[in-house]
Amino acid sequence: MKRALAFAAAALGLTGAAPASTLFLGSYPDTLLIFDEGKGAVTGRIKLASGLPTSMQLSDDGKRIYVTTITTSGIEVIDTATHRVINQFSLNDGPTRWRFWGGTPDPTGRYFYTVGTKIEKGVDRYTVSKPLYMVVDLEKKSVVRTQEVDEQDARAGGRGGYKVSPDGRFLYSFGEKIVIVDLPTLKAVERIDLAKPEGMGLEEVGFGGQLENQREPGKLVSLFNAQDPYIHAKMFGVARFDLTSRQFDFTPIGPAPDAMAGLQLSPDGKTAYTVVTNGKLGNKRCEFWRFDMTTNAVLDKAEFQCRSRFRFGLSGDGAKLYIYGASYDIEVYDARTLKRERTWDLGADTTGAGMVIAG
Repeated sequence: MKRALAFAAAALGLTGAAPASTLFLGSYPDTLLIFDEGKGAVTGRIKLASGLPTSMQLSDDGKRIYVTTITTSGIEVIDTATHRVINQFSLNDGPTRWRFWGGTPDPTGRYFYTVGTKIEKGVDRYTVSKPLYMVVDLEKKSVVRTQEVDEQDARAGGRGGYKVSPDGRFLYSFGEKIVIVDLPTLKAVERIDLAKPEGMGLEEVGFGGQLENQREPGKLVSLFNAQDPYIHAKMFGVARFDLTSRQFDFTPIGPAPDAMAGLQLSPDGKTAYTVVTNGKLGNKRCEFWRFDMTTNAVLDKAEFQCRSRFRFGLSGDGAKLYIYGASYDIEVYDARTLKRERTWDLGADTTGAGMVIAG
């Protein structure tokens, strides 16, 4: 709602400050930090009974955050309005352990889907399963169905790389290809091979980063890297995927750098940002890139001093760029000028669970 108000204010030319959003960040050893953008300060903490957060997924209506944890293989559900934990449990039970990274709820919020492994402790050994599609019943607080992942799909998906179709019938697993899984049978029914998009003459294309850019219900936007099959020149471009029609289109933009962060879209979807990295160690250089999403063109670039490890984010109103992660702070940059403004102290070390913006 605050994002919508911010757009309305911008469209009407109003000069008042946009409503500030609330950031939720994973933190060691078992906490979510609640950060107020307007105050530039941590205003609360949510303790997670199941341990260290490893991923967060905002529900499509923005009312719930689904957090996965690794300490006891847990799932915790946060109400974004009250900042309270409304459901939490651990899947580990006696000699049975589960390992999974990320996942996604269905539209009803009853089931949680992911890919993981089951580990059974025996008398003299541990038995580790092959990768499994897992269906977790959030009311029964247990794994209610599993199905072995086809070997050819074992590298698909990852932390946060899953979405359920708006009608709740299919699970999309985004990785080196898009695997579409029929949820009643947990069988792959279609694969969109990103390695060989029609008409592009490209190979080795992959969805990168977490699926953070769902500004329109049922549609995803992300950056892709690609390589032609002849001289192996690397390129990057913008890809759009419709979760209902399964239509996928890719627009190449230019030569690919060594690494790119995930794409961050402005609330109106017209502007996007990423971080481009070239070189390693002492020769590492980082740049912000700004895109016009109506023309898929790079508008501006600016170099900044980057850390050895970091994550990239965008403020709720799209006015600020954030560099954070593996640190105790957030570096804040102006999205229009790409210049550094300030540093916000978090007072705690953040984790790979990343950041969710709500409110």
